Amino acid sequence: MTTYVTAQINIQNREKYALYEQGFMEIFVRYEGKMLAVDEAPQVWEGQWTCSRTVLIEFPSVEAAKAWYNSTEYQQLASHRWAASNANIALLEGVVAAT
Repeated sequence: MTTYVTAQINIQNREKYALYEQGFMEIFVRYEGKMLAVDEAPQVWEGQWTCSRTVLIEFPSVEAAKAWYNSTEYQQLASHRWAASNANIALLEGVVAAT
């Protein structure tokens, strides 16, 4: 079943964060990831949006998402993100479309 990962990120150091961005897609596509949205200025309809970047990505399954996130190469790359930002990241399982 399709699975989504959403991240709300507050970037404190753009230069360090750029190191993360440089290596992201190469690893991401190996795990069948699909970028759906990256936005630094979403239209907020309700509440407060305090993060500087919001990301929505898709994987074909929970297993693919977990394999990507837990992979040695992604965890090494993520060290740049951790040094440059803080984030709330969640895995969301898709729903089966009504027929």
